[in-house]
Amino acid sequence: MMTHTGEKPFQCVTCYSAFSQKDDLKRHMMTHTGEKPFHCNTCDSAFSHKGHLKSHMMTHTGEKPFQCDMCESAFSRKSNLKCHMMTHTGEKLFQCGMCDSAFSHKSTLKSHMMVHTGEKPFQCDLCDSAFSQKGNLKLHMMTHTGEKPFHCGMCDSAFSQKGDLKRHIMTHTGEKPFQCDMCDSAFSQKGNLKLHMMTHSGEKPFQCDTCDSAFSKKDDLKRHMMTHTGEKPFQCAMCDSAFSRKGDLKLHMMTHTGEKSFQCDMCDSAFSQKGHLKQHMMTHTGENPL
Repeated sequence: MMTHTGEKPFQCVTCYSAFSQKDDLKRHMMTHTGEKPFHCNTCDSAFSHKGHLKSHMMTHTGEKPFQCDMCESAFSRKSNLKCHMMTHTGEKLFQCGMCDSAFSHKSTLKSHMMVHTGEKPFQCDLCDSAFSQKGNLKLHMMTHTGEKPFHCGMCDSAFSQKGDLKRHIMTHTGEKPFQCDMCDSAFSQKGNLKLHMMTHSGEKPFQCDTCDSAFSKKDDLKRHMMTHTGEKPFQCAMCDSAFSRKGDLKLHMMTHTGEKSFQCDMCDSAFSQKGHLKQHMMTHTGENPL
């Protein structure tokens, strides 16, 4: 009758929880004592509740009695089905108290909170890297093992992360889903769109420590720094010339191969460098070079 009246006379002496039935209090006390009397016969797992053992056994049997009515997904636990249904309804019950983010799964909220706290409990055993999610650590470990389980079906490329494969596939399909709102440019990667937007805003967050130069791309700053250090990592294989930029080496190689890829549209002249073509065009236009 207490389940109807709401009366809960069985009080936990360790916390403020209260129960209408003595057996419920007894099961609850195991959360404090750590007692787990229900043992799995297949593995070493043990549980404080019989129901939890029953759910666990389904991981061994593969039984998934809780079927989704809207798709073919099935689950071993009713609570997992309930969480799954939110992917169909769009319901997000778990609200972050520090920002406007909301989630359909409690575990997803818990992972999200680490963004605010900076907590990274999953530590790599081989380097100093740490992660807020176990899955990210697992992906990171592939950088040490060299494992690349995600294979491209159109070429021999392979990747350690599924997202990298997805981005690579766009090089085959030509898909560019990230469109600039200010011009017709489009990109296969969101990061490239972000960098491109700086050409419109004029933002140059990458500052040279040696001079006043600033750049919108980190790679541009890296190349610029070589003008200060004198570093020339791109070595010609046919002579002693070396260059700070890969593109400059490529242009230089044309002096050896005789390749002239820059063709004049107004005559048969061709050039190995774009700048030379530009100068040549002035002979047609009559423009006086500065």
